[in-house]
Amino acid sequence: MALSHEFQALTKSFSGFGVDEKSMISVLGKWHKDDIKSYRKESPHFVQDDRLFEKWVDHHVDFLKHEFLRLKNAVVLWTMHPWERDARLMKEAIDGPQAYGVIIEVACTRSSEELLGARRAYHSLFDHSIEEDIAYRVNDSHRKLLVGLVSSYRYEGTKVHEEIVKSEAKILCAAIKNADRKNPIEDEEVVRIVTTRSKPHLKAIFQHFKGINENLDGESTFDKTMQCLCTPQTYFSKVLDASLRHGADENTKVALTRVIVTRADEEDMKEIKEEYHKQHGVSLSKKIDDEVNGNFKDFLLTLIARGE
Repeated sequence: MALSHEFQALTKSFSGFGVDEKSMISVLGKWHKDDIKSYRKESPHFVQDDRLFEKWVDHHVDFLKHEFLRLKNAVVLWTMHPWERDARLMKEAIDGPQAYGVIIEVACTRSSEELLGARRAYHSLFDHSIEEDIAYRVNDSHRKLLVGLVSSYRYEGTKVHEEIVKSEAKILCAAIKNADRKNPIEDEEVVRIVTTRSKPHLKAIFQHFKGINENLDGESTFDKTMQCLCTPQTYFSKVLDASLRHGADENTKVALTRVIVTRADEEDMKEIKEEYHKQHGVSLSKKIDDEVNGNFKDFLLTLIARGE
């Protein structure tokens, strides 16, 4: 008969974030019929059918299928051309549960040329533009901001005009302070600033009015936009932490794969890891090692270790 510790190991390998393939293979590969039958009788993932046999609980079958797919999805995403990857991520965000944060990530953390490449890939893949898809599908106050972000081609030089910075900092600061009365993304001047100004310009605004930073909690669309433009490492650290929390829903958990795969070859991965450790008191590698299972975990750890 199977040993209790093997029961526990198999149940654990079937229950986490990703699947522990090594434990599963080492246990199931040597079990006999009676061992497997005992497991079915004792496992919470099986129920007794009226016809006197043990059957999988349907929702856990769906759960396992999804967990087995995590590695495949990560590998496919990693091997894509970066333009195609960003285009497909934005398409899923538009067609899915209005995941505006993903569109903001791509539009605000990529260089002007990278974003242009993603827009070209979107044309090729879907026979229309990302701008027209957003304009057609987004029917609320987010439309103007999102269209402006994805169609932007920002100046990437270092020159900043101090007087303009001071003037526009006052506009943003006022919008943030009045956010309880009017959503900042409904202000045309705010949208103009965040969709057209260079990242050095926007970072200079932060330096002039540090109170702006203190009032950005990262939850609103405006906050996410400003963080992605000015302090992407802070934004990504928050997204990763949320994805690794117990009880996170699937829309939150998929961000773990998305962020690590899309940032692994970027210079800011080191900054993201440093920020994560600073904010949460544990290294990102240690957190993933504790919370994620199997080959999926090994692949993610390998990606974030690149460049060390």
